[in-house]
Amino acid sequence: MNWKNILKSLKNRDMLKRVLIVIGIIVAYRFLAHIPVPLAEPTQLKEVINSLINQSDFGGFLNLLSGGSLTSFSIILVGMSPFITASIITQLLTKAIPRLEELHKDGESGRRKINQWTRMITVPLAIVQSIAFVFILRQTILAGNTTALTNSTLLDWTVAITAMTAGSVLLMWLGELITEQGIGNGISLIIFAGIVSQIPKMLGMIGSSMFDTSKGVLHVFNWFTIPVNPTSFWMAVGLGLVSVIVLYVLVKINEAQRIITINYAKRVQGNTTYGGIKSILPVRLISANVIPIIFAVSFMSLPAFLGQILKATGNPSFLGLANNLIAWFQTPSPGTFTGSTAQAFIYPAVYFLLVIFFTYFYTGIVFNSNEIAENLQKQGGFIDGVRPGNQTEKYLTRTVNRLTLFGSFTLGLIAVLPFVGEFLLYNLAGITGTKLSVSGTGLLIVVSVALESLRQINSRALMVTYDDYK
Repeated sequence: MNWKNILKSLKNRDMLKRVLIVIGIIVAYRFLAHIPVPLAEPTQLKEVINSLINQSDFGGFLNLLSGGSLTSFSIILVGMSPFITASIITQLLTKAIPRLEELHKDGESGRRKINQWTRMITVPLAIVQSIAFVFILRQTILAGNTTALTNSTLLDWTVAITAMTAGSVLLMWLGELITEQGIGNGISLIIFAGIVSQIPKMLGMIGSSMFDTSKGVLHVFNWFTIPVNPTSFWMAVGLGLVSVIVLYVLVKINEAQRIITINYAKRVQGNTTYGGIKSILPVRLISANVIPIIFAVSFMSLPAFLGQILKATGNPSFLGLANNLIAWFQTPSPGTFTGSTAQAFIYPAVYFLLVIFFTYFYTGIVFNSNEIAENLQKQGGFIDGVRPGNQTEKYLTRTVNRLTLFGSFTLGLIAVLPFVGEFLLYNLAGITGTKLSVSGTGLLIVVSVALESLRQINSRALMVTYDDYK
């Protein structure tokens, strides 16, 4: 990463404009996260929702991914989930329906049509999720709270659902505006901003826990004492060291790539000689980047969300299924992920498998071996020891599959590493005060998005400063 080029590129008006637009959109997104749904008195509504979040690991997990929107019951509470789900649906259909696959290969015009259909599917999904959120709120949170929900009519609930749907569509539009600037993926950056916005609160909680000396102070070789909680201090030091190691591994995995040498045959046309040169085809270890994690997290939140809806109906026949879905698929916490029951391992196991599946799935979309082989053959390029055409396609497919196998398993192991940490802390040290699962998922997303965004910024910076090289 050439920081000198990046800083130099900011002198370019177009580059500076793009960066400022992205920053402005992210700031606008954070302001939207604090605009409450027009349903009740904001302060009272926030108090009721806060009490629910503190009692539920699932609620805290949703609040993290929504960037705190759940706390204030913001108009963007639904977030990017409908758009992500719609993207998965259209990409699956593109692979399953030959006509859509041909449309995808038509170039920019075909992809523009598919993107338009994705936006159209997003709207009904946003409506359904908005209704589900309001239904859960009405049935389980505010059913007996007449002060926080005074004289709410059907029209009030309709306005609330409309506001949340509009907020989701607005967020989708903001994400696309960010993507158009060419310095990062809009969906990923919005999720990144939501998670990062929660870091100050987390650091404040860690700090308050460390300086709580009610259970003792830290003694250093019996020479002097430090006014910090010894358990919290050593836990923070251990988590800090593990975080640095995980960060290092994540950076290495995201930057790792296999270099394939491409030779171009020499040909003579008239007095001009073409080809006879070598080039490279870099194949990344994880071509899908952060998308598998985002997809896996979105899918893992659906069963618990469905369980909350079934539980809110109050129907006794649904109660058993609802409780099982909530117990099996809520984000494990140190109080529940003790390893004492087999149910505790359902969430980590499914999460691990989903990360692997979506890594393979999205790699197949972003890396098309058939298209690359055809382009190489048309341009007179070939790989040493591999015949052009079908043999090149098979070679590229085999190489990518091997890289993806290692990359997906590594990514899956890192994704479930926080659960292993919680298990060890609880069973070996008896510590039950951490939230590693939430921070672990957030760390994966933050690191991957930051690296990908920096890579795109660096590429654009090289384009902007190209004329400066002599």
